[in-house]
Amino acid sequence: MPESLTRRALLGAASALGIGLPVAARADDRLALKGGTPVRRGGWPGWPVIGDNDERAWMGVLRRGRWFRFDSDAVSRFESAWAERLGAKHCLATSSGTTALVTALAALDVGPGDEVIVPPYTFIATVNAVLLHRALPVFVDSELDTFQIDAAKIEAAITPRTRAILPVHLGGAPADMDAILAISRRRGIPVIEDACQAHLGEWRGKRLGSLGALGCFSFQASKNLNSGEGGAVVTSDPALHGRCFAFHNQGFPPSDSVRPAMGCNLRMTEFQGTLLLEQMSRVEEQSRLRSENADYLTRLLREIPGITPQRLHAGCTRNAWHLYMFRYDPAHFQGAPRARFLQALSAEGVPCYGGYGNLNKAPFLRHTLESRGFQRIYGDRIWAEWQARAHCPVNDQLCEQAVWLGQTMLLGSRRDMEQIAEAVRKIQRLAGQLA
Repeated sequence: MPESLTRRALLGAASALGIGLPVAARADDRLALKGGTPVRRGGWPGWPVIGDNDERAWMGVLRRGRWFRFDSDAVSRFESAWAERLGAKHCLATSSGTTALVTALAALDVGPGDEVIVPPYTFIATVNAVLLHRALPVFVDSELDTFQIDAAKIEAAITPRTRAILPVHLGGAPADMDAILAISRRRGIPVIEDACQAHLGEWRGKRLGSLGALGCFSFQASKNLNSGEGGAVVTSDPALHGRCFAFHNQGFPPSDSVRPAMGCNLRMTEFQGTLLLEQMSRVEEQSRLRSENADYLTRLLREIPGITPQRLHAGCTRNAWHLYMFRYDPAHFQGAPRARFLQALSAEGVPCYGGYGNLNKAPFLRHTLESRGFQRIYGDRIWAEWQARAHCPVNDQLCEQAVWLGQTMLLGSRRDMEQIAEAVRKIQRLAGQLA
């Protein structure tokens, strides 16, 4: 829809398209934050969704008394089903998304002295997994409009010590995999996809997690496929799969073809495997509903000055929509800071969040890099030298503007999406009350 449409023309066009833009003035001209009537009073879809199939399967595992993955077959059946769903040859289930990342890095022999390229706008686990191998996370700045790692800046961050590139498909949308994989091929550096938020997302028709050397998923309680805790590493390289298996199984390989190595216990239980198999029965339909609602919500929010929904890369053929993200410009809300906007939107019945902070500036990094162990590996000037490379000015700006909505909100109705937009419009119309 052309941006030049007047308000009256926009309403007419919206009506003709069936959008039903809810912009009429309300009788109550007070923000809910100031005692007015909230735009929305009802709740949002709960999570997780639990069916009779989940209960029957869970109780079946309980009563059989074979809860260890090698005493039964639920985990192995889930691994086969998830690999098939993603178009990968192998899947290894792990105890969490974090341990999936740790396992993938171990399979690539990442260790002390190595560097791993990471984005600054991600959950802390992406960085912790690198640090647990006593390697250095090297931050590459974000793209403001996509919320993803800026692939055009990756190559400049590569050194002879770079062992892996670890892009994150943040919120379920893909990073620029064409550019990242081209760098990987050109420089001979493997890619580990952090797809922990990207279940069933796609890049040019291929499932996220299946494009790099390895892909990692999380099944933690908030995720779109959920078993409370749990994770998986997928790959089409049998040697990498064997190394992953050995590492997660105390160094014991799946067969004599893989040499035993150091490892730990990162195995998934039969309870988790069974629950994931049952939850998979509805994951496709849930994904479709999120996509429909997210597309509709984007059409509504794009027409609100100062609200900019996340831009998707051209290669994105499916967003998993673990998060719905947009940027907030206070200039269009009478200068009200984002924190005040978040309070106002939540008060109107639309729970929202400010997203991640500046991970590259997190205090724990200095404590870690100046610790005795890291100083022995890298020298006592490690913090100053690392910090000089860690500037991410675009990410600083993103962290000041981002607004998140959770994936369960996208499991609602079209009217729910309209109420989100209605709440934003109300706040904009009454922004003077935010002072």
